Amino acid sequence: FTYCWFYDSHILWRESFVAMAMCMEHTKTMRFGPCVTNPNIRDWSLSASLYASLAHQSNGRFDIGLGRGDSSMRVMGKKPATLARLAEFTTKVKAMVRGEEVEYGECPEPVKLPWATGYELPVWIGAYGPKALATAGEVGDGLILQIGDPDLVKWFKDQAINAGEAAGRDMSNFKVQAAAPAYFGDMNYCIEHTKWFPAMVGNHVADIVEQYGSDSGLVPKSLTDYIEKRRGYDYSKHGQSDNPFLDFITEDIVKSFCVLGTVEDHIAKIKDLETAGTTQFNIYLDSGDEEEIIAKYGREIIPVFNG
Repeated sequence: FTYCWFYDSHILWRESFVAMAMCMEHTKTMRFGPCVTNPNIRDWSLSASLYASLAHQSNGRFDIGLGRGDSSMRVMGKKPATLARLAEFTTKVKAMVRGEEVEYGECPEPVKLPWATGYELPVWIGAYGPKALATAGEVGDGLILQIGDPDLVKWFKDQAINAGEAAGRDMSNFKVQAAAPAYFGDMNYCIEHTKWFPAMVGNHVADIVEQYGSDSGLVPKSLTDYIEKRRGYDYSKHGQSDNPFLDFITEDIVKSFCVLGTVEDHIAKIKDLETAGTTQFNIYLDSGDEEEIIAKYGREIIPVFNG
């Protein structure tokens, strides 16, 4: 394993950066980061100080995943950040982490971290919609896609890379993460344990469909079709296997969005994701049997890709 990502939604889960700091002290090469944080939950100077501190403490083993603040904001009844704010946060926090002097809206005086060491903070941006994907390509170092479907990964990834190239950026080192549950065993057993995941993804897709329309051509039909019977979403159960709003999820959707079955099934699916342009597979460990899943990947799957 090369990365360990943490949720950053402080009401739904314990404060993640405390756990990261502890883990950094017990590891040497693994990288850490929130998947994902957002621009609205902390003052930007505090965010920059936090990120620069963890990067320094870990000898440069710190990234961030960044989104608009879907669960983190909405569970408090607040609105997620705009994409313009997300883009500004990316550029200005990266500059503060480097040690540059920065001005931003909430702070009337310029901010500079005198102890910063010039660290170049990698920012992966979580996106689904066309405008968010364009933002990821224009200002991000990587893209986070909460989905394990190779065709959809390619569809999303191409939009981000095209936007970056149109902005004049070199996209040759742009990273693409596919984040999805992995589960072993009989397929029916696997599906039952991972149905919560398409419900979580469906919430994001519903926002896109509401904005762009189901017939706009901007969202694949395979995504819009499966949320037609969606009847709500409980943010207090966001990312958790006991979410009650699962009745619109079909078996095919679960198999498409997740990585399930035998070891051979997992290897084949990850190879398909790699062919589609995925550079990192991030396992969502929320479905039970977490220790066994980690052990099996370490013994039987990672060596196939690192060999």
